[in-house]
Amino acid sequence: MIRLRHLLAWLVLLVVAMLNGTLRDFTYGRHMSELSAHQLSTLIGMLLFALVIQRYVRRWPTASAREAGYIGLFWVSLTIAFEFLFFQYVGGHPWQVLLANYDISKGRLWPLLLLWVAVAPYLFFRLARSRGATTHN
Repeated sequence: MIRLRHLLAWLVLLVVAMLNGTLRDFTYGRHMSELSAHQLSTLIGMLLFALVIQRYVRRWPTASAREAGYIGLFWVSLTIAFEFLFFQYVGGHPWQVLLANYDISKGRLWPLLLLWVAVAPYLFFRLARSRGATTHN
């Protein structure tokens, strides 16, 4: 079951993503190609998200692997919706630019971050269970 705390956790991920983008734009992104900066930023984002999601799973363990999977799908759905709605209607970016971020054949790693957001709650749930950190089914 999706709860308010799942939405709040996603908002934390959103803030982390914005800070990561700001870091890229004002530091290393000035010293490398846009594609390289995007790739590095994606990898940094995945690591930062791992920290947030791991702490979230420890703080509020899910009742089951299925619930953890639903949380990941919820978060990735919110992320995609935010990306397209915000950057299209507020940022004014054309659809072609937004869709270009999904082209792995051109070195765009954004889909890997989305995949990570989708599966990380499940993976951290399983990791916690294997370490005996939770006693849920």
